[in-house]
Amino acid sequence: MTDLTILPDAEFDVMKIVWRAAEPISTVQVFNQSLAEKNWKLQTVMTLLMRLEKKGFVSSERRGRERFYWPLVARDDYLNRETGLFVKRFHSNSISGLMGALFGGKKPGAKELSEIEAWLKEQEEDSDV
Repeated sequence: MTDLTILPDAEFDVMKIVWRAAEPISTVQVFNQSLAEKNWKLQTVMTLLMRLEKKGFVSSERRGRERFYWPLVARDDYLNRETGLFVKRFHSNSISGLMGALFGGKKPGAKELSEIEAWLKEQEEDSDV
């Protein structure tokens, strides 16, 4: 997956719709779902889907008069890659730098500390296997 590009915001918004779909989703369905947040025309959605297909993020097939799309890249894989690039670029791969930015210089609360501790314990257990 190292050859995948970072998606511009509009393409990422379309991918979020495709990822949410339980089965292949039509162009019109993507368009209808995008109307709640965006003021895009159908042609805009079609162009974004074609770009995503060209970049290898989705695949499609024609069924009658409609074209249906499904993801080729898993949501979690893409988000993990993006997050890793973000930490590297903006925080020099420093987890403490990232955590400081996440909390805006404030101390994390009990809930946040509990979540961090649970995550660390899970990572420790996974590395023992």
